[in-house]
Amino acid sequence: MDAHSRGRADEIDPADQWVLNPQTGNYELRLDHSAGQPPLSGSPSAPGAGVTGSGTRSGGRSTAPAEAPVPGQRRRRPAEPDAPETERGTAGGGRVPPQRRRKRKQGASGKKKVLLWTGGTMAFVLVGGAVGAYAIYNKLDGNLDVVDVGDAAQQTESMDGPLNILIIGNDVRTGEGNESYGNKSNVTGHADTTFLIHIAEDRTNATAMSIPRDLKIEIPECPTKVDGVTKVIPGSVGKTKFNESYGVDGRDPGCTMRTITQMSGLPINHFMMVDFNAVKTLSTAVGGVKVCLAKPIHDKKYSKLNLPAGEHRVQGEQALAFLRNRHGLGNESDLDRIKQQQQFLASMMRQLKEDTLSSPTKLYDVADAATDSLTVDKGIGSAAKLVTLAKELAKVDLKNITFLTVPVIDNPDEPPTKRATVVLDPVKAPQIFSMIENDVSFTEVKKKEADAKKAKAKAQAKLLEGPKAPAAEVRVDVYNGSGIQGAAQATINWLQNEQGVLRSTNKSNAPEKAAKTNLSYAPNQADQARALAAMMGLPATALKQGTADAAEREPMTLVLGADFKGAGVPMTGPTKAPDVGQVEADKKVCAQ
Repeated sequence: MDAHSRGRADEIDPADQWVLNPQTGNYELRLDHSAGQPPLSGSPSAPGAGVTGSGTRSGGRSTAPAEAPVPGQRRRRPAEPDAPETERGTAGGGRVPPQRRRKRKQGASGKKKVLLWTGGTMAFVLVGGAVGAYAIYNKLDGNLDVVDVGDAAQQTESMDGPLNILIIGNDVRTGEGNESYGNKSNVTGHADTTFLIHIAEDRTNATAMSIPRDLKIEIPECPTKVDGVTKVIPGSVGKTKFNESYGVDGRDPGCTMRTITQMSGLPINHFMMVDFNAVKTLSTAVGGVKVCLAKPIHDKKYSKLNLPAGEHRVQGEQALAFLRNRHGLGNESDLDRIKQQQQFLASMMRQLKEDTLSSPTKLYDVADAATDSLTVDKGIGSAAKLVTLAKELAKVDLKNITFLTVPVIDNPDEPPTKRATVVLDPVKAPQIFSMIENDVSFTEVKKKEADAKKAKAKAQAKLLEGPKAPAAEVRVDVYNGSGIQGAAQATINWLQNEQGVLRSTNKSNAPEKAAKTNLSYAPNQADQARALAAMMGLPATALKQGTADAAEREPMTLVLGADFKGAGVPMTGPTKAPDVGQVEADKKVCAQ
């Protein structure tokens, strides 16, 4: 679809795809390409098999457009009885908070894999923009499940700024054919395949960071709403597997979000959760996903995957087997499987952009399949909000999207011959977290060509070049604008006792909170500023040089900002990524 077609795709005007059904009095979506009057909604040839004359799909969900919604009013499903206790239990003996539950269709269960990030959200952009019909939004709204995770979702008033979206793959085994992938009595699931998607503030790049399910991590206590009442679920006693952050003891997706934030220091704005069935429906909706194998895979016992080396197009059950298979891969570990999952998703993104987004029929199928398998937080709990989010994601060029796995090492607490879990790499993991926090691209993002900005950056960097004054000659007043109680005094103690900056003074709270730490000084104090910046690890952008010289014995002014991490902790982040095996989304690679 291009600008010249004025909203048309494949010679079809989106407005012409809605026709009046004289039997129901409703307008219905026609996705076939015929020019004549479409069959009535009770006809076997009507768009969408299984639609009855009353405009409902066999299974009870309405497919006919609803009345025009009142602006700002959310359409709700009819109230349904709670599921039996056995349907709400977990492997850990707890209960899943019953948020806006809906009746399951036969053989379906709910949420899995990060396909929806590309398949679902990117599809919303075209569905919302090309058709622009409220009936589609109503239909997609009716597909969604929404969970209130409280302040675990650190939402902003708009989609501006950097975005961190947690994609949770639920390993629940219910659903036809899924019992072969594990214990079919597991009706709640755990956080299996999990990605943290970071979208840079300027939308030039994005990072999809995989988190291994077998990562040993501490899970914090988690306020969770159960039957409308907030219950605090205790955290783990010591370290446990990351996948237990959801499902065990009734932990909701907010617990997984809190676990990631505690682990990385990164705030999570939103979450999305899908299950095994989503892999089948989404991969089929896009017409299959191209994958490549360096070696053949023949798993007779578990996934039943049998593929020779080379390129293949997988969909449905075979796509799920490809994503779940780990036997015959390297060490047969989750880390090896993650590489295949990343390849699958990168390939699907390319296919969506090159093929699916140009077809209204495929586009609708993808959006319908994605939302039907989707659970989200309240902040993105409608099709309209997902459209807004999707538009932000769509701004990032594929070549600047990087897939990587959080750096880990073998768990040192396990014997070498029986190592089954991993822990964070103490050196590389903090570097990765810092780069994400500071919007540093993992791809070779083209530098902005504004000469003025380049000149300013060079001039700012030069402020750190030159002689440094002895610590005993550095004079500085410290103000606390970080919002952390006692930050100024802690800094003074560190400067005086460990750095020898005796002429430092605690000036208490700053007039207002500061987003970034900054050091203001006069030109004749430049050597003091460079010395203090070196001690504290201040970036060049933190230095604010005035125009007039300071009087003798006049101190500099240091304001601690929200980026303050503790006295003596450097505030500069790495500018080059450590090698963690990252893969760019536009590159075609073979797994194994």
